[in-house]
Amino acid sequence: MNATATARLKTPEAAPPPPPAPPGGPKPPGKASLYAARTKPYPKAVDGRFRRLKWAALWVLLGIYYLTPFLRWDRGPGAPDQAILIDLPARRGYFFMIEIWPQEVYYITGILAMAAIGLFLVTALMGRAWCGYACPQTVWTDLYRWVEHKLEGDRNARIKLDKGPLTFNKIWRKTAKHIVWVIIGALTGGAWILYFNDAPTILPQLFTGEAGEGVYLFVGLLTFTTYTLGGIAQEQVCTYMCPWPRIQAAMLDRESLWVTYREDRGEPRGNPKKAQAEGAPALGDCIDCTLCVQVCPQGIDIRNGPQLECIQCALCVDACDSVMDKIGKPRGLIAYATEANAERRAAGQKERLKLVRPRTVIYSVVLAAIGAVMFSVLLHRGDLELNLIADRNPLYITLADGSIRNGYTLKILNKSGQPRSFEVTATGLDGVQVQLGIDAAGNVVNARADSVKAERVFLVLPADQLGKVADGEVPVTLHVKDKATGQVAEADTSFRGPKS
Repeated sequence: MNATATARLKTPEAAPPPPPAPPGGPKPPGKASLYAARTKPYPKAVDGRFRRLKWAALWVLLGIYYLTPFLRWDRGPGAPDQAILIDLPARRGYFFMIEIWPQEVYYITGILAMAAIGLFLVTALMGRAWCGYACPQTVWTDLYRWVEHKLEGDRNARIKLDKGPLTFNKIWRKTAKHIVWVIIGALTGGAWILYFNDAPTILPQLFTGEAGEGVYLFVGLLTFTTYTLGGIAQEQVCTYMCPWPRIQAAMLDRESLWVTYREDRGEPRGNPKKAQAEGAPALGDCIDCTLCVQVCPQGIDIRNGPQLECIQCALCVDACDSVMDKIGKPRGLIAYATEANAERRAAGQKERLKLVRPRTVIYSVVLAAIGAVMFSVLLHRGDLELNLIADRNPLYITLADGSIRNGYTLKILNKSGQPRSFEVTATGLDGVQVQLGIDAAGNVVNARADSVKAERVFLVLPADQLGKVADGEVPVTLHVKDKATGQVAEADTSFRGPKS
């Protein structure tokens, strides 16, 4: 999108300053208000291909959200069988066959990076298509408005109800709507909790009062936020709270698809019958029915050009196409289009869709590269890791027989589902001896299945070998070998002693 189109992504205008007071009356305020009062939209129900696509996306995404915690995945005895589980007490996450440990947080970083680049790519291709169809705010707002439509009626009925007096009909409809909204919010928060606990276990506990205080706290918090954002704030979240509308312009170019009103075809707009009766010049295809404005969930007029509030849901396309069908005009007065194609039409050239562009190629390459790196790391991921920390105070100890001892803390991460025995040896310094614990004999460590084993390790260098650390420090490598399989993990460190 070029600078002209970018400039048209405007924020909602502030309320105009009040007119000057008449002579002798109160003086007008010194400054105009910087904030405009909310004009609540009353979206009219519409049917069409994009509305049906939004319904399909809504029910599929909600189905995934609510049903996923109940999927099972057999990981063997002693391991949770929930397919997707964030097990905070055990400090790990389970995603089907993948088990993520705290030391592997880089996987989460990679997923977030891929999500960000993917969003860049979608925006470069189709603007805020994510916002219009898959964003959680959009999904729950659509669900809340569907409830509102069922209980209070369509656009005109809701406007009349809000402006009318406080009657029994108004009270019961408003009360019922908010009760259902709260229930939806509670179901949202309750389903989120299922991802952090075993779903079949925690679900009945939620209703019997046996769940922990933290569970009820988060259910209440998510109930409140879902009800507030999806039911009360609605379009204001997309306009004022979400940062993406203010970032998206950097991702767009002249070839990006955008829900667009074709001014060259629609203008001048007006009622054709009235214009013909008055002998006015021929009008464009837009009959100024304002149906595109009435169905917009953001309450904007797409005919004013690209706007920051637009979430690219294309409901205005469905509305306009239905009107064009009725008056015998071709569809597409409002459609997904590009700025470059508008220029091609004006020049009499053929329109074309250019998906392969420098920015889309760059986004795709970066996305594929991050995915390939993550897949490669995951493919070569082992079930044994070491973490070795040398003592810093003191660096070494001189024993009674003149030998030098260094202390270390060795953590063995056994990711397998079986208990294992490991033999610990050291190389890099001839004559050095491995001792597990101060009084322990031997060099074998036993680690439980799927756990971290912490062990104190001492390296001892006899007095007659001290000349090998004449410089005060020698690099050594600790080897941990699985006695059953022969698998070896290594950790590099240093052995310290007095300088000669």
